[in-house]
Amino acid sequence: MKLDKADGKYVKAKVGFAIGGVPPVGHNKPLKTILDPDLKKYEEIWAAAGTPFAVFQLKSINLEPLTKGEWVDLSENL
Repeated sequence: MKLDKADGKYVKAKVGFAIGGVPPVGHNKPLKTILDPDLKKYEEIWAAAGTPFAVFQLKSINLEPLTKGEWVDLSENL
């Protein structure tokens, strides 16, 4: 899987939130969510809550059912 960095206009149009405040749920349209397996190392994590100035806490084990996301390791092995 190859990913590229999206620009701010694209992100805002697709999900309805500005970069820096994109929450894991509540997007304009359903989209494929890719979850970083490294998040499983932490019992609790923090996610953006719709603005670059708001976050909320959740358990990492709840991220997959909340987002219907897929855990995908995208790290490069050096």
